[in-house]
Amino acid sequence: MKKLSTNKFIAAGFLVAALLAGGASYYASSHPDGLEKVAEDIGFIDSAKDSAVAGSPLADYGIKGIDNARVSGGLAGILGIIATGAVGGALFMFIRKKPVNKK
Repeated sequence: MKKLSTNKFIAAGFLVAALLAGGASYYASSHPDGLEKVAEDIGFIDSAKDSAVAGSPLADYGIKGIDNARVSGGLAGILGIIATGAVGGALFMFIRKKPVNKK
């Protein structure tokens, strides 16, 4: 059995995540999530406040300025996996074991 390099494994993981975030999000439900549904059913949805980041470019699972909700959501998902990968990669580089210099 051929050994798969770490870089190829990570690249394959990013590709699968990008396909899911960018492609599968196209089919995501447009219905409200559980908390919103309960708030609508019980009648306290009008008392909800916007989050502190409601005006940010990636607020509400989309990208501000892109009118097509499905394209906007897919691109936001892809940007999300890139950001998560960058932060995770930086953390792993910071905490990895350093080789010991033998003199």
